[in-house]
Amino acid sequence: MAIKTPSLLKAQTGELLSERASLLKVSHAKVPSAADGHLDASDREVVVDVLLTAIGGAYCHLLQKRAGYANDPVQALQLLRTHAADMSEAEFHMIVTGIIVDLRDAHTVYAGPKSLADAVARLPFLVEQCGRSDAPSFLVTKVGRTALVKDPGFRPGVCLETWNGVPFERAVAIHADRETGGRPDARLARALESLTFRSLQYGPPPDEMWVDIGYRERAGKPLREVRIPWRIVWPGRAAGGVRPGAHAALRVAVSPAAEQVRRAKKLMFSGRQWRAENQRREMAREAGWLRTRFPDALSARLVRTKALGDIGYLRIWTFDVEDHEAFIAEVTRLLEQLPDVGLVVDVRGNPGGLIWAAERVLQLFTPNKVSPTRFSLAATPLTRAMARSAFNRMELEPWIASLESAISTGEAYSQALPITDPSWCDDVGQRYGGPVVCVADANTYSSGDLFCAGFVDNEIGALVCVGQATGAGGANVWTSQDLADALEGTEFELPRLPDGVSFTMAFRRAVRCGDAAGVPIEDLGVAGIPYAMTKRDVLEGNADLIDYCAQVLAGAPRTRLQVALAKSDVIVTTAGLDELEVYVDGRPVEAVRPIVDGVLKIVRPTAGRMLELVGRRAGVVAQRRRVPIA
Repeated sequence: MAIKTPSLLKAQTGELLSERASLLKVSHAKVPSAADGHLDASDREVVVDVLLTAIGGAYCHLLQKRAGYANDPVQALQLLRTHAADMSEAEFHMIVTGIIVDLRDAHTVYAGPKSLADAVARLPFLVEQCGRSDAPSFLVTKVGRTALVKDPGFRPGVCLETWNGVPFERAVAIHADRETGGRPDARLARALESLTFRSLQYGPPPDEMWVDIGYRERAGKPLREVRIPWRIVWPGRAAGGVRPGAHAALRVAVSPAAEQVRRAKKLMFSGRQWRAENQRREMAREAGWLRTRFPDALSARLVRTKALGDIGYLRIWTFDVEDHEAFIAEVTRLLEQLPDVGLVVDVRGNPGGLIWAAERVLQLFTPNKVSPTRFSLAATPLTRAMARSAFNRMELEPWIASLESAISTGEAYSQALPITDPSWCDDVGQRYGGPVVCVADANTYSSGDLFCAGFVDNEIGALVCVGQATGAGGANVWTSQDLADALEGTEFELPRLPDGVSFTMAFRRAVRCGDAAGVPIEDLGVAGIPYAMTKRDVLEGNADLIDYCAQVLAGAPRTRLQVALAKSDVIVTTAGLDELEVYVDGRPVEAVRPIVDGVLKIVRPTAGRMLELVGRRAGVVAQRRRVPIA
């Protein structure tokens, strides 16, 4: 059933930030009454006490953040509690927000009562960086409808020079001090994004009601200036996203603010797709793209390259999908329409989502079993009490033994165990046989980080990274309500937060597998082959980036295994393989068969349910296919 949505222009226009003047007002009243819709002294104590309990006992990165940033959020909250009643409400929320922001963790965010649920403050254009990091250029790459920007000269391709009179590069650097991110480059990347798009649910509104922007149409042209007001839009949640309160919501790794910003960008610059996605229609992103049942999460097409000719390109915008089975099936269907010459999987800007949606996709690109990321809990009295609770047995039982043993061993963390069932990472098997390269950037976060870590640690292919590494969000995220539910009936039961106040928190810490086993993802990210975006990339559909990826793919070994069922035969086409193994329901049906490039026929088994063919090259498994036969 289609969801009723407002007209596209109305949704894109939203309302002026200046019309929500209460967001920008600073109240100096010391202790307003709760009846005014504000927090009285007791409400503030509740907020601080809940955060003290949660951060001190459940926050999985507490030790790392203390070591890495030389600050102690627990001590800061204890100090705040002693004088919370003596400050204005604006000061209280500013200090709480500052304590949380100083963790540099986009998973752990505080939302005060003045925030607007699902609202995003936006300027109607997108700005991207290109060139070397020590001499960057900042170009406008997308502009909303002409009704939203009055200056006809302000269009894609103009170079931004100033922001409210401040040199643009300096303005980005100043704003980066307010942003999350464990590395300077990650903070700069998020600052550049949040200069024009800011989640109001998980952060403060802009300080100004409009922005004066200085720009040049091209080098040598005179400086022009345009004033653009901030507006608020409500992009809504993805129709197929994980529902709050659903069981799957405990298995997510996502930056909630970045997901809201991603949705706002889609509303502003891909409005037709935004409307169609809300109406739950299958569609292609644009002409030349494949139609998909997951238009909010997936885009795929052929791209022409200098090195390899036509190759496949798969963009995964988000892993925020509740029906992971349908998601995997749709990715498989798209891959079957792409050539096996080579594939670029692009997860730049992916803010995360359902953990096992990200990790299960990896199996489609490799003949080998995929090892999922491991997660551990902080070993504290609170997490032990939570794990012992009968309410949480299904969720936390695998971690109980190591949490209990930590009492005597002194371990700071529980055993690291997967959230994604390892059998789920091999239940479909390889579906794309060509070489694959993954592209990420510093805004690839959370489950996006997990996808990249799995891609590298399972040796699926090369990772090309715009920036130093991925965004470095290494945790499973729970909401304040999730924590309150899990602690109910324990000695650490949380009091009810005042209406409108909430937070999200990194609860289970992610560590890598393979050669990097045990290395945390938080603050470090996943490094790859460094790449700097060019002007052609930001203005001409990533042209140079895709050509660069094609050069990387051209150096990868090439094999092929295609399987087709006939009435009495199985027709197998191979290239680059020297041995073939045949299994039915996991049991070998014949000796290893030496093969050469070409087409061969084998007798179709008359019994069994699943046929599996394994191709080897120089003794190493290079291709694997499973085909139902019953």
